[in-house]
Amino acid sequence: MRKAKTTAKAAAPSASNDPAVLRMETILTPSTTIVGNEVLSDVLELEKPRFVVDSDRYLNMLWEANPDMHKLLRAAESLTAAREAVYIFLERSERKIFDVDNEFHILEKATVREAIRVFRSIIGPINEKRIQVSALDCLWKLARDRREELQWDVSAGFLMEFIHLFRGIAGKSNIYREHEGIKRGLPDFLRLEGRAAALARCEILDDMAGTVRKYFRRYPSGLEPDIVTWRRQNRQRILRYFGGSESDWSDYRWHLRHVIKTPEPLLELLDVSHEQKEAVRKAARYRIPFGITPYYLSLMDRNPAIGYDHAVRAQVLPPLDYIEQMAGHRQDRKTVFDFMGEYDTSPADLVTRRYPLICILKPYNTCSQICVYCQRNWEIDECMAPDALADDAQIERAIQWIADHSGIGDVLITGGDPAVMDDALLDRMLQALARVDHVYRIRIGTRTPVVLPCRWTPELVDLLARHHVPGRREVAVVTHFSHSYEITPEARDAVQAIRRRGMGVYNQQVFTVENSRRFESAKLRADLKSIGVDPYYLFNMKGKKETRRLMVPIARILQERKEEARLLPGLDRTDEPVFNVPKMGKNHLRAGQDHRLVMVMPDGSRVYELHPWEKNISPMPPYNYVDVPIYDYLEELAARGENIRDYRTIWYYY
Repeated sequence: MRKAKTTAKAAAPSASNDPAVLRMETILTPSTTIVGNEVLSDVLELEKPRFVVDSDRYLNMLWEANPDMHKLLRAAESLTAAREAVYIFLERSERKIFDVDNEFHILEKATVREAIRVFRSIIGPINEKRIQVSALDCLWKLARDRREELQWDVSAGFLMEFIHLFRGIAGKSNIYREHEGIKRGLPDFLRLEGRAAALARCEILDDMAGTVRKYFRRYPSGLEPDIVTWRRQNRQRILRYFGGSESDWSDYRWHLRHVIKTPEPLLELLDVSHEQKEAVRKAARYRIPFGITPYYLSLMDRNPAIGYDHAVRAQVLPPLDYIEQMAGHRQDRKTVFDFMGEYDTSPADLVTRRYPLICILKPYNTCSQICVYCQRNWEIDECMAPDALADDAQIERAIQWIADHSGIGDVLITGGDPAVMDDALLDRMLQALARVDHVYRIRIGTRTPVVLPCRWTPELVDLLARHHVPGRREVAVVTHFSHSYEITPEARDAVQAIRRRGMGVYNQQVFTVENSRRFESAKLRADLKSIGVDPYYLFNMKGKKETRRLMVPIARILQERKEEARLLPGLDRTDEPVFNVPKMGKNHLRAGQDHRLVMVMPDGSRVYELHPWEKNISPMPPYNYVDVPIYDYLEELAARGENIRDYRTIWYYY
């Protein structure tokens, strides 16, 4: 990584409950990809404005978090001496928690061990060399009052990371501070027996269940009667605008003919912010792919003050900075925005392969509407582009490639959205795949159950069902609901039509700032199961710079899985949290042994070393990923009215 560069710029007031005074805006600009020291890494350039914070207050909090750490850093005459002193201190601290007379609760001891492990990694010279940043150097100079010698400007987010890390090492995380029974070692119900113990335990579980229900009420689904009524009114308004009838609304072809691809219909039918107006107008001017089906538009609240539709709007209304970045790379976007490196994992035209038994087939290069954070935004030229379908010869060659590689058993048809293809064309392609003996599963990756459920006609369902042969070949539908507000009677009926023919429906959720509040994704899981959709993957946002505004720290997805999803029944939480590593594939975030925190950047970003799925199988290099700062994310939540105290444990998820 290159050294951080700084430029002067005023900062905006903080909205956080944490004691920051001012916010720092950070931009990470990916450059080239390198392999160094057997670690695959994006070269990043940090463009950071100078800012003013109450640095003395933060520093006091930092040193109060662990006075012993402050003392040894201040006493060290060199960085080398500081590193050696910290290593000795960490070893002693770790040994101390195993002493018989140690008073820490056993769960607090676990926090201490994790914090020590993480800090050892951060101060490791090899990690400093790979990242070309030294958090220890920053801490040492701050401890010795040598701020003028800092090589990088340090942010409030950086200091908050180490405030919590130091507290963790000292056994002062206070994660369990509200539990009075913790001082006595055991909850009351474990001191009782029989029915008395069961009743005491029930009181605790009732409190937890009440918390879940309280949060669930914040996120209504589109199945609720009031919302169904609102949307029926929206439907009438949209039909009047386009001169359509009720029968038209049930015809997917009518919706495809009237996909909103220009600003005028959108701005006349929906109240949007000034920034969103400018964004959609620039999208039209620079021909940035943009599109919304009339059906999906009907899911948006006419009055944005209602606030339920924030995630729906965020799916399709691009932020202004997204449009500006896309416009700035119109000529080279196929190299700049191909985060997953599909050019390097495409052994044949229309084919992507990153796993032994799986490949992706991409015959149709457009969709019925465009998602802002689309992985393949670099490939799609226009919503419902007339020339999006690959020619017959290309598709035949791609299927022949699959036939020639007997290891391929599972084929995901995506792209683009294959469900928007003509029935006859889709059937012909499925017939060709069905003739490949070693293909035992065909997945249809489509968002039409969410954005165009009327596409799931009896004819389409019959078409897929003909190729679904239990015991021989599975046909499954993989879709993408992002929020409970997208679940409607129409979506439910489409899913049930598929399920009645024996085919499974699975969901891949992208975890963004728009669905990451407490229990927001948990509510989606429960609502999906109620209509027959199985949660499949929970994707952490990829490090695509153009969609950085929507990204969520890895720590938040880990917190969500432990503190929210864990409270749901097992059948509701069948999805797996993953990060898609460029060129390699999914890193399972729940598996702690498959990633490690290796650095905290001066702007508060964590750097993770993400191990490939091939770990313990073949010697593929890990990938260094620079996350979004936890501090910045919490500020965003606070600006949206969230109580940041509800997220206080996020710092201890590594």
